Amino acid sequence: VDPDVLINNKTYPIDVQALEDKDIAIKLDKFQTKATPITDDELYAISYDKTARVKEGHANSINDAKFTKAAHALCANKNTETTPVLKTTGEKDPATNRLRLTVNDLVEMKRALDNLRVPSDGRRLVLCPDHVNDLLLTSQAFRGQYNIDRNSGKVGNLYGFEIYEYGNNPLYTTAGVKKALGTTAEAGEFPCSFAFYKQRVFKATGSTKMYYSESKNDPLNQRNLINFRHYFICMPKKEDAGVVMMSGYQA
Repeated sequence: VDPDVLINNKTYPIDVQALEDKDIAIKLDKFQTKATPITDDELYAISYDKTARVKEGHANSINDAKFTKAAHALCANKNTETTPVLKTTGEKDPATNRLRLTVNDLVEMKRALDNLRVPSDGRRLVLCPDHVNDLLLTSQAFRGQYNIDRNSGKVGNLYGFEIYEYGNNPLYTTAGVKKALGTTAEAGEFPCSFAFYKQRVFKATGSTKMYYSESKNDPLNQRNLINFRHYFICMPKKEDAGVVMMSGYQA
């Protein structure tokens, strides 16, 4: 909750304005991997450290799951005055009938945030691969700076946005409604791109725990078991500072 601001005030005493904010309990999502068996026979026969490889695989799987859920949470459910969902307007891709993203579409995303009075500093744009490829085909400015940081996913800066690329953004129906997490695309449905204001979202990371049982305690199967549990949450503080760009479709 933000206070009102007085300009050139000449009236004293100044009014008192209570800010009706309070603590809000947010429950972190729990991410758990299924247990992976590693038998003593495998460890005896192979030449690499399979236990280390399995741990890495579990970490990657949890990261994929939590980032996908974060992207889904940061996108609006549908188009409203405070949660605009726009559609691309470019040429039709003959292979999919998807309308390509254009530079003008990026300007419209900027305009939507301007209309919401979102500060210009701290705007972050997350492009799906389809839209990245569209810009690489049509925008010399974007093509000239495209050099993705493989660790962060950051591409660069353009039109006041910090631009990132992510390969698992949410799907939208042709009617402009966000699909549930984990659903598959049907005809005319494609991943979106989205922009948000960093000060209006938050994330919190909880504990990570590895569970491990040794083969010496399993005389029947003689195998180790490994899995992980991790806590994480990412979501908007308030849904009034973001914009979604879904792909238009012409059958």
